[in-house]
Amino acid sequence: MPHPDADSAALGDLMHAAFRGLRGRWMKQLAPFDLTPHQFRALNAVARSGGEGGLRLKDLAEMLRIAPRSATEVVDQLESKNLVQRGPDPSDRRATLISLTDEGIKMRSEVREDRARQADEYFAVLSEEDRTELERILAQLAQEKPHGSRHHSG
Repeated sequence: MPHPDADSAALGDLMHAAFRGLRGRWMKQLAPFDLTPHQFRALNAVARSGGEGGLRLKDLAEMLRIAPRSATEVVDQLESKNLVQRGPDPSDRRATLISLTDEGIKMRSEVREDRARQADEYFAVLSEEDRTELERILAQLAQEKPHGSRHHSG
């Protein structure tokens, strides 16, 4: 239920501005690693969900919410940088599994460390209490369904 004193449009604008600032920092942060945001998201998805054998391309596309063809392009780019490798799926000979190479594991670790440092710098203006409250609020918003049961006018 919206707070009667809160201007939802202004809150949305502020959230968007804060997100743009953080996203801009992260895009600049990826440049020295020669990675795009899609490529880094793919590295993370493969690392988190690949298990021992790897992750199927169609599953990667679903996780990234992109078309399978786009996922193929991202994997091709990562493979050309020796960050991922394709291998056979032992449970389905027609399928291919994507896994991180040693270089991919190292790159992901370096980017994540640098990203954590950048996030610390970005959020340094907030007190510990404010950070805790922001985390609580963002977690609550992240759980909201895109087309939830809220009343929409129009």
